[in-house]
Amino acid sequence: MPRMLDVSDEVRAEIGDEEAARLLAGESAPGSYDCTSCRTPGDSEQERTSTVLFIGDETAVLAFAHATCLPSQVVQVTEEQLQGAVRSIGAVGGEAQQQVPQAQHTQQAPPPHHLQQPQQQAPLAQQPPNLVPEQAVLGVTSGLVLIQNELHPALVVEPTAPIARPGTLGSGDDFLPLLIEQGFMPLTELSAVPPVLHGWSVLLAAGQLHAVLQPNPNGGRPVAWWQAHQPLQVTDGWRAAANKHQQVLMFAAPVGSVGRQPREDLMRDALDKAAANGKLVAAALPLAGI
Repeated sequence: MPRMLDVSDEVRAEIGDEEAARLLAGESAPGSYDCTSCRTPGDSEQERTSTVLFIGDETAVLAFAHATCLPSQVVQVTEEQLQGAVRSIGAVGGEAQQQVPQAQHTQQAPPPHHLQQPQQQAPLAQQPPNLVPEQAVLGVTSGLVLIQNELHPALVVEPTAPIARPGTLGSGDDFLPLLIEQGFMPLTELSAVPPVLHGWSVLLAAGQLHAVLQPNPNGGRPVAWWQAHQPLQVTDGWRAAANKHQQVLMFAAPVGSVGRQPREDLMRDALDKAAANGKLVAAALPLAGI
């Protein structure tokens, strides 16, 4: 039976016209699936479904999502992240798996749409510091922030040391000016949702946080501005809010302005103080990934 699948032009270019036709005809697409974004059941025979292709260095993984959760797209990730997802799938017995031939890749892997990830039970999920290309060490914390009586998923980014402008030898901290130049907005209070920063996005893969993506200066697919060493667990409430709003609020502050707060109420207090002191920028970043 034909499936109600959305296959974008970029996905079709990767898997080829023949495989795209097989998917649309229902020959190689599952009827029921677990949405790889919100992790709830979907049915490609009854509702519009997006095909989302994860591409590593050698492996390509096709997954399915509600069209209301994610558009059909291609997402570039590391080979290590893909192989970890494939190993996890292999450990789950009795799950339907499907391989999709790739036009430009030497290996195929089954999609992670049946992969169930353990959930973080703490109020906040925290990611150890990570190195970005300028060797600045960033700490990333996820949590829910209440704005205008509604909960929004948020990421708070704070370096562990001052960040100098690339190519300079000064000891100043240019972290916020660099982000403002990219389109992030300075905040004096958290009274409204910051505007959407188009071109940037937050990559969720199999229900976990993998990266913050920024536009590629050379054109083409976005590149990672921050990437997790290991996928960051987020709470059910955080993921549900992200799927509801289809975006994540990213707040950034200089070293020592917010700190690694253990609870969401303490994080909100720290954000309010940073904003009042003129040490906070923010933007709403759309969701990307599978």
